[in-house]
Amino acid sequence: MNAVVLEENLQKLSALIDRFSKSPTLHFINGEHLAATDEGTFANFSPIDDSIIGEVAAGTMEDVEKACKAAENAFDDWAAMPGKQRRDLLHAIADAIEASAEQIALVESYDTGQALRFMAKAAIRGAENFRFFADLAPTARDGLSLPAPQHMNYSSRQPIGPVGIITPWNTPFMLSTWKIAPALAAGCTVVHKPAEWSPCTAALLVEIMHEAGLPAGVANTVHGLGEIAGKALTENEAIKAIAFVGESSTGSAIMKQGADTLKRVHFELGGKNPVIVFDDADLHRALDAVVFMIYSLNGERCTSSSRLLIQSTIAEEFVARLKDRVAALKVGHPLDPDTEVGPLIHSKHREKVSSYFEIAEKEGATIAIGGKCADLDGRGCFVEPTLFTNVTSTMRIAQEEIFGPVLSVIEFEDEADAIAIANGVRYGLAAYAWTGDSGRSIRLARDLEVGMVWINSENNRHLPSPFGGMKASGIGRDGGDYSFDFYMETKNVCIATNEHKIPTLARL
Repeated sequence: MNAVVLEENLQKLSALIDRFSKSPTLHFINGEHLAATDEGTFANFSPIDDSIIGEVAAGTMEDVEKACKAAENAFDDWAAMPGKQRRDLLHAIADAIEASAEQIALVESYDTGQALRFMAKAAIRGAENFRFFADLAPTARDGLSLPAPQHMNYSSRQPIGPVGIITPWNTPFMLSTWKIAPALAAGCTVVHKPAEWSPCTAALLVEIMHEAGLPAGVANTVHGLGEIAGKALTENEAIKAIAFVGESSTGSAIMKQGADTLKRVHFELGGKNPVIVFDDADLHRALDAVVFMIYSLNGERCTSSSRLLIQSTIAEEFVARLKDRVAALKVGHPLDPDTEVGPLIHSKHREKVSSYFEIAEKEGATIAIGGKCADLDGRGCFVEPTLFTNVTSTMRIAQEEIFGPVLSVIEFEDEADAIAIANGVRYGLAAYAWTGDSGRSIRLARDLEVGMVWINSENNRHLPSPFGGMKASGIGRDGGDYSFDFYMETKNVCIATNEHKIPTLARL
């Protein structure tokens, strides 16, 4: 433990969280902080020690209606703003995020339990998202020239309208910017409903955006419970599309709720992602990636590689080294710079994750490392980094998304076996493969039923590239121009050269 830096971070945090503890965190609608119409609130707790951070406005149907009306009223002017002007505003927001990066990181670590070493980068990633989409704003409406004999076709794009954005509790600041920035760049207005378990940095983000010059009503934030505020948002007629990140079952419910108003939906949902290690791989690099991609961010990320598929010829040696690494992970206070694994987001989530320890034993798996709840001075939502071995692909621990620092090891014999195991789940978000065979890497990329494949790499994001999943892992793609496919409508225009013959009916 780095006690000196931890104490410094706690002192910095103390000044920042006063605003959340002394008065409720309010909605931000049409440029104003507003309490819930019924003045209702809910409590927000820190997973570090179960202490209350503060009260948060509990959004009602009336609150959501106000926010949607504000977004609807602001839409025409925002959509008509020249792309270059929107670009400048989004760059100003990025500048403001960077200026507040330390504060954002400290608050997010305290609110979510994520280690500061990762959250320090999350704020910078948020600024990068705004910068990237800011630079695309001037050309967001551009289409294609599509000439045909005796006609000229061309396409253009226009923003779809006010959109609802519902974001999750894991790395909430970065994921909020990942959705909001392209929506604003496209010319859409936004109503944002952040997760109730991590509302703090969403409140900071909407304030940062408006202090940087974003007009009132263009971005609105309504806090609250999914079954009330979230449902009201997905059913509101003014909202033309819903972008959601979260569990697959919730995505299904949102699709049903938006059906009556024919909403467009974009879902980034669950995953049970494999990392496949062949015996011809660079095993040193592969081991680093395996450990990083499940135990960083407390295992609470959709792209975590929660299934290790290891070729049987190297399984014993590789797993022995893996056990040593898992046992050495540093669990502790997330504001300690030495901490690698912090507490899970909420006591309910810890109950869910820890329930799989008993499930694993009942199914015949071995808990090689971990498998218990942990605590920090008797408090908090900690679990031990856990490694399951002797796992078969049909076990629940190999099929269900646990969403914690828990890795299941499954042995395979050959390439065909590995692909069958990898594809044998309902999810299809991401896959990672380690091999020295270039031909095999091409075959794997072709045959794995996932939206994203990383070969000889951990999750390395390239902002222009598409991000999203297949099967129960989602609908649609984020990233680059792919984001605009969701936030914009494409229009085709066909103009005749007046040289073609018009078909005639009932000629007199």
